[in-house]
Amino acid sequence: MLSSFLIAINAVLPFIVYLGFGYLMKHIGLVEEPFLNKLNGVVFKAFFPFLMFWNLYNVDTDFSVRGRFLTVAVGSLLLLLALLCLTVPRIVKERSKQSVIIQAVYRSNFVLFGIPMAESVFGAKGAATATVLVAIVVPIYNAFAVILFEYYRGGDIKPLQLLKNIVTNPLILGALVGLIFLLLKIQLPASLEKPISEFSGLTTSMALFVLGGTLRFSSMRQNRRYLWPVIGIKLLLLPLLVTLLAGPLGLTNVERFVFLIMSGAPVAVSSFTMAANMGGDGDLAGEYVFLSTLVSLGTLFAFIFVYHSVGYIA
Repeated sequence: MLSSFLIAINAVLPFIVYLGFGYLMKHIGLVEEPFLNKLNGVVFKAFFPFLMFWNLYNVDTDFSVRGRFLTVAVGSLLLLLALLCLTVPRIVKERSKQSVIIQAVYRSNFVLFGIPMAESVFGAKGAATATVLVAIVVPIYNAFAVILFEYYRGGDIKPLQLLKNIVTNPLILGALVGLIFLLLKIQLPASLEKPISEFSGLTTSMALFVLGGTLRFSSMRQNRRYLWPVIGIKLLLLPLLVTLLAGPLGLTNVERFVFLIMSGAPVAVSSFTMAANMGGDGDLAGEYVFLSTLVSLGTLFAFIFVYHSVGYIA
């Protein structure tokens, strides 16, 4: 369990360092908000496509997982989205917050948490299972995020215009190109793989740096009635439901664990970037990323400890 705890710490602490560094640079006056806003746009339009491409391009196609598991994981995600779209607008009236809250609940940082944690606990089999699910789930995350922000930014949007906005979204374009390369098994030369990999590696740290520099703790106090209920649902309720339902649904221990991380990982960093660029409440989205990343260190460790205690982790 110590190794699992260390994996959780190693996954979370870099996020805190990037956030803190951005906050410090803004606090001492080395960067200003107009610069950070401009950089945020660059990260969204130029760097996130590399991240999305690389995540799919880099999947090992030799691995396969059960269709039952993929059906359960994707079906539960779509069901959750439907429930959120039906309930959140009835509770929260501000449209700029509706899309952000829905995204905070359904969209996790599965890319950065799922594979290393699954590999730490279940070895190569866990890593392979998580990798395949990441390749399927991340495009769904992004497609629905674009739809949500386009719809909730206000006004009626024509279906063709909405489709155009979805298809031309930088994250979707990166994922589509990565999927094409994956399915056609196109191999890039090493001279191109290296810069693409490095651009991809820069994305999360730059996004967190911008987020740290634009965090406003005064708005966090104002938003507390939106923050803690959503954090509780995201990091406690959803993983608990996954834990209780995995057995009756026929999932193996490896599949149950990967499903847990998919549901209980903190809010995706890219949710802040998308909200800030697509008419959502960027402050609230950033606060979800910040708080969920901090709290997840404790919640993920607690679930891993319980899983080991009841025999879900051999």
